[in-house]
Amino acid sequence: MMMNRRFLIVTLVLALGLAPLGFAQSRKKKGDDEKLRSVEGVVSDAQEKPVEGAVVQLKNMKTLQIRSFIADRNGAFQFGGLDRNIDYQLRAEYQGARSATRTLSTFDSRSRPVINLKLEGKN
Repeated sequence: MMMNRRFLIVTLVLALGLAPLGFAQSRKKKGDDEKLRSVEGVVSDAQEKPVEGAVVQLKNMKTLQIRSFIADRNGAFQFGGLDRNIDYQLRAEYQGARSATRTLSTFDSRSRPVINLKLEGKN
Protein backbone atom coordinates (compact mmCIF):
# COMPACT_ATOMS: atom_id res chain seq x y z
CA MET A 1 0.00 0.00 0.00
CA MET A 2 2.82 2.38 0.93
CA MET A 3 4.62 1.54 -2.33
CA ASN A 4 1.51 2.32 -4.43
CA ARG A 5 1.08 5.63 -2.64
CA ARG A 6 4.72 6.63 -3.31
CA PHE A 7 4.36 5.63 -6.94
CA LEU A 8 1.20 7.74 -7.24
CA ILE A 9 2.88 10.76 -5.65
CA VAL A 10 5.97 10.48 -7.88
CA THR A 11 3.76 10.13 -10.96
CA LEU A 12 1.72 13.21 -10.04
CA VAL A 13 4.84 15.28 -9.34
CA LEU A 14 6.36 14.31 -12.69
CA ALA A 15 3.12 14.97 -14.57
CA LEU A 16 2.70 18.39 -13.00
CA GLY A 17 6.37 19.21 -13.53
CA LEU A 18 6.33 18.30 -17.22
CA ALA A 19 2.96 19.88 -18.05
CA PRO A 20 4.40 23.39 -18.64
CA LEU A 21 6.81 21.93 -21.19
CA GLY A 22 3.91 20.60 -23.23
CA PHE A 23 2.15 23.97 -23.14
CA ALA A 24 5.30 25.81 -24.17
CA GLN A 25 5.79 23.49 -27.12
CA SER A 26 2.21 23.91 -28.30
CA ARG A 27 2.62 27.70 -28.12
CA LYS A 28 5.78 27.43 -30.20
CA LYS A 29 3.99 25.49 -32.92
CA LYS A 30 1.21 28.05 -32.99
CA GLY A 31 3.79 30.82 -33.39
CA ASP A 32 5.46 28.95 -36.23
CA ASP A 33 2.13 28.75 -38.06
CA GLU A 34 1.83 32.54 -37.86
CA LYS A 35 5.12 32.81 -39.78
CA LEU A 36 3.74 30.77 -42.67
CA ARG A 37 1.29 31.59 -45.43
CA SER A 38 0.06 30.20 -48.72
CA VAL A 39 -0.64 31.56 -52.18
CA GLU A 40 -3.29 30.47 -54.66
CA GLY A 41 -4.66 31.54 -57.99
CA VAL A 42 -5.93 30.54 -61.42
CA VAL A 43 -4.05 30.23 -64.70
CA SER A 44 -6.03 31.55 -67.66
CA ASP A 45 -5.42 31.99 -71.38
CA ALA A 46 -5.78 35.17 -73.46
CA GLN A 47 -9.56 34.59 -73.64
CA GLU A 48 -9.77 34.41 -69.82
CA LYS A 49 -10.49 30.64 -69.88
CA PRO A 50 -8.89 28.46 -67.17
CA VAL A 51 -5.97 26.35 -68.39
CA GLU A 52 -5.86 22.79 -67.09
CA GLY A 53 -2.36 21.29 -67.00
CA ALA A 54 -0.42 24.57 -66.94
CA VAL A 55 2.82 24.29 -64.98
CA VAL A 56 3.04 26.93 -62.24
CA GLN A 57 6.47 27.56 -60.78
CA LEU A 58 7.13 29.21 -57.43
CA LYS A 59 10.68 30.48 -56.92
CA ASN A 60 12.05 31.21 -53.43
CA MET A 61 14.10 34.37 -53.94
CA LYS A 62 16.34 33.63 -50.96
CA THR A 63 17.36 30.05 -51.77
CA LEU A 64 16.40 30.12 -55.50
CA GLN A 65 14.61 26.80 -54.97
CA ILE A 66 11.75 26.23 -57.43
CA ARG A 67 8.57 24.31 -56.64
CA SER A 68 6.09 23.31 -59.34
CA PHE A 69 2.37 22.67 -59.40
CA ILE A 70 0.18 21.42 -62.24
CA ALA A 71 -3.00 23.50 -62.51
CA ASP A 72 -6.18 21.47 -62.00
CA ARG A 73 -9.14 21.29 -64.41
CA ASN A 74 -10.27 24.73 -63.23
CA GLY A 75 -6.81 26.21 -63.80
CA ALA A 76 -6.35 26.51 -60.03
CA PHE A 77 -3.06 26.16 -58.16
CA GLN A 78 -1.83 26.63 -54.61
CA PHE A 79 1.38 26.56 -52.64
CA GLY A 80 1.48 26.29 -48.84
CA GLY A 81 4.07 26.54 -46.08
CA LEU A 82 5.58 29.78 -47.38
CA ASP A 83 7.74 31.90 -45.10
CA ARG A 84 6.34 35.42 -44.65
CA ASN A 85 9.90 36.82 -44.54
CA ILE A 86 10.84 35.66 -48.04
CA ASP A 87 9.84 37.03 -51.45
CA TYR A 88 8.59 34.52 -54.04
CA GLN A 89 8.15 34.74 -57.80
CA LEU A 90 5.38 32.92 -59.66
CA ARG A 91 4.91 32.19 -63.34
CA ALA A 92 2.99 29.72 -65.48
CA GLU A 93 3.77 27.90 -68.74
CA TYR A 94 1.62 25.84 -71.07
CA GLN A 95 2.41 24.63 -74.60
CA GLY A 96 4.88 27.42 -75.31
CA ALA A 97 2.78 30.20 -73.77
CA ARG A 98 4.01 31.92 -70.61
CA SER A 99 2.62 34.30 -68.06
CA ALA A 100 4.37 37.39 -66.80
CA THR A 101 6.38 36.80 -63.63
CA ARG A 102 4.50 37.98 -60.54
CA THR A 103 6.02 38.60 -57.11
CA LEU A 104 4.63 37.65 -53.71
CA SER A 105 6.36 40.22 -51.51
CA THR A 106 7.21 40.13 -47.83
CA PHE A 107 5.32 43.43 -47.62
CA ASP A 108 2.07 41.64 -48.52
CA SER A 109 0.60 40.89 -45.09
CA ARG A 110 -2.22 38.61 -46.26
CA SER A 111 -2.00 35.02 -45.03
CA ARG A 112 -3.63 33.61 -48.20
CA PRO A 113 -3.09 36.02 -51.12
CA VAL A 114 -4.55 35.30 -54.55
CA ILE A 115 -2.27 35.79 -57.57
CA ASN A 116 -3.84 34.93 -60.91
CA LEU A 117 -1.60 34.26 -63.91
CA LYS A 118 -2.55 34.99 -67.53
CA LEU A 119 -0.77 33.18 -70.35
CA GLU A 120 0.55 35.31 -73.20
CA GLY A 121 2.10 34.46 -76.51
CA LYS A 122 1.87 31.12 -78.30
CA ASN A 123 -1.37 29.17 -77.55
